[in-house]
Amino acid sequence: MAKKKATKKKATKKKAAKKTTTKKSAKREVLVVGSKTKLALKGSGKNTFNVSSDTLDALNDLVYQAVEQAQKRCAANGRKTIRPYDILA
Repeated sequence: MAKKKATKKKATKKKAAKKTTTKKSAKREVLVVGSKTKLALKGSGKNTFNVSSDTLDALNDLVYQAVEQAQKRCAANGRKTIRPYDILA
């Protein structure tokens, strides 16, 4: 029985080690919905456009930049609640 407990502890230590990756080395999570964004970018009617595969990555980067700027503005104003004007500014 003692051996089983020891193996469980080792397994949790391994999981904890995996979670401690740096933010720069880890790939950013996708914040935009790919299918909906592509439909919006393609347009409709007479003017339809093709969307390249790296377009969603560029939009995702813009969203991350907007979030980071909103966080900085909110902190600079001494607040903990991000408001719409923090994002739009």
